[in-house]
Amino acid sequence: MDERVSLMGMRIDHVTESDVLATISDALARGQGGWVITPNLHQLRSYRRDSELHDFFDQADLVLADGMPLVWASRLKGTPLPGRVPGSDLIWSLSEEAAREGRSVLVVGGDRKSGWIAMRRLHERCPGLRIAGMVHPPHGFDSDPDALERIAEALEHAQPDIVYVGLGFPKQERVIALLRERFPRVWFLGIGMSIEFVGGELGRAPRWMQRAGLEWVHRLVHEPRRLGKRYLFEGVPFGVRLLAHGAVARLRAPEVPALPAAAIELAAEVAADAADPLAAAADA
Repeated sequence: MDERVSLMGMRIDHVTESDVLATISDALARGQGGWVITPNLHQLRSYRRDSELHDFFDQADLVLADGMPLVWASRLKGTPLPGRVPGSDLIWSLSEEAAREGRSVLVVGGDRKSGWIAMRRLHERCPGLRIAGMVHPPHGFDSDPDALERIAEALEHAQPDIVYVGLGFPKQERVIALLRERFPRVWFLGIGMSIEFVGGELGRAPRWMQRAGLEWVHRLVHEPRRLGKRYLFEGVPFGVRLLAHGAVARLRAPEVPALPAAAIELAAEVAADAADPLAAAADA
């Protein structure tokens, strides 16, 4: 894809879910593989804090906005993305497309129970989909060259067209970076917790919450210990900062219709507060 929107240095493809399906389908028909990353707010924050992650996004063929805050920020900036393309939706739609074309998928990640349930559900919902297998790496596999080689050997044996890698960010991206050169005809997708969603281990938020950008609230309610710090003390302040960044960037782009002056002033104040949330709380 040639058209990308820059948010805090991360370049995100200006595409719809249908565009993604067409791109992957056309590439597979030509015998070409690729790499899909679906960043959300947490991943953008990590990208900003760790320059070593930049190579993953630079190498990826498709970088898709998973989180609504990224879409909102692009609109405030005046370079609107068409919408979210979350991995938890893409695993279904791409599997349906693969089934129509008689292609195969393989899953890396998830626990054994939810992984096999996910495979069964994909097969039931997508008649014609060929399930090439599932790989459940052991704990600590990413620092064990032999374990990584066993993953590669499983792919070599199965010869899948598409590989869903659900190991969490950035572990799954590190694994894909190691595998993609060895399997240049395969499409790799880093999908995080989507395997657990498909397998029923985790429930997704209702559609209205997804559309409103409140899926994180649903996950926080169900996993407060694991996600509380990430969402409330890291995600919310950074999300506010991202939106303010979009509004300020719009002001600096004369070819884009400006926001009202009051909104720009508020955005600047919010950006300063978000950069130091403790000070902002003290002032309140």
